[in-house]
Order: sequence, then structure tokens, then C-alpha cells
Amino acid sequence: MQCLLVLTAVFSVALSLPSLTYDPEYDNFNAEELVENVRLLKSYGKCFLGEGPCTAEGADIKNIIPEAVKTSCSKCTPRQQHLVRTVARAFQTKLPELWQQLVDKQDPKGELREAFKQFLDSDN
Repeated sequence: MQCLLVLTAVFSVALSLPSLTYDPEYDNFNAEELVENVRLLKSYGKCFLGEGPCTAEGADIKNIIPEAVKTSCSKCTPRQQHLVRTVARAFQTKLPELWQQLVDKQDPKGELREAFKQFLDSDN
């Protein structure tokens, strides 16, 4: 009986802990399709800025962006880190003005830019 109580307590604590990574569902996000289609990329950018409609997936990602920027994607899976780098580089090269708007929205004081830039420049 005591063993059952201990196991119940352990599972209760484990279930109440915050997730260590974002939902692995996003590991399958098709970043290549997004970065190859400038119109689609711009649409996602406008969603992230709150200036346009969001798909369900875009809305979920939009909600994660502030924490991901603050933590340099520390809760991202390795696959998600790769996807973030791919999409960010596409914004930087194909839509630099929109990229700047996204950066300004997420980091208006410029306090997180260097750390996030280092994350984007790394390939871990």
C-alpha cells in the first residue's frame, strides 16, 4: 500500500512539472515549403506581428516565440532549433524589413539580440 502511495505521489509530481521541451509535433513543421514561398513566409511574418491572420499552426508558434527568443530556444528540440534557424535565415535574407519588425517586436530594448544571434549562428 505504501508503495502505491509513493508511486502515486511520484507520478503526480512528474505530471505537474513544466515540459522540458516544446511539443514535438512541431518537429514536422515544413520549413522548406515556407522558406521557398515568399508570399507564405510574409503571411507567417504578419501573423507573428499580429498584423494578419494566423493558421492554427502559426498561432501556436506565435505564442511560443517570446519565450523561445528570451531563452535562445532552450526548450526547442534539436529539430525545432534547426527549423527556427532555417526560417529566421529566410526572413533575414528574403524579407529583411519584416525580420527587423519581428526583432523589434520581440526585443524592443535590444537586450536579447546578441544571445539570439549567437543561437542563430550556431549549428548545434
